[in-house]
Amino acid sequence: MKRLEKALQVLQQAKRIPFEELVGNEILLSAVERNFQVAIECVLDIGNHIIAERGFESPKDHEDIIRILGEEVILPSGFADDLKGIAGFRNILVHEYTDVDYKVLHHYLQDRLDDFRSFANYISDYLEKDSTMP
Repeated sequence: MKRLEKALQVLQQAKRIPFEELVGNEILLSAVERNFQVAIECVLDIGNHIIAERGFESPKDHEDIIRILGEEVILPSGFADDLKGIAGFRNILVHEYTDVDYKVLHHYLQDRLDDFRSFANYISDYLEKDSTMP
């Protein structure tokens, strides 16, 4: 969770940068892309860890991790449905990095950061209630 929070702090600072300045500065753009990748990887790793520890069904792919967390009521189902798109965004950042749509990146920066904080809060609440998790 600490690594997720660190990535979100960087992204929160970058949120103030106007779109034109962001896409015109390769260093800033790289920092935003990398910290989104890290934040998404943290969400997926945390989710995968909980799934494995609880003995839930094995996810078939990254999107499945979020689906399972929703079905097992670790995340509210509506929130899980909204969050599933981050898996596809992660794949673009990691595998199709030459095709990143900077308008989509900017949308995530402006409108989706709270999803990551909400995820952390839902997981913290779950862990507080479930004392069997290591």
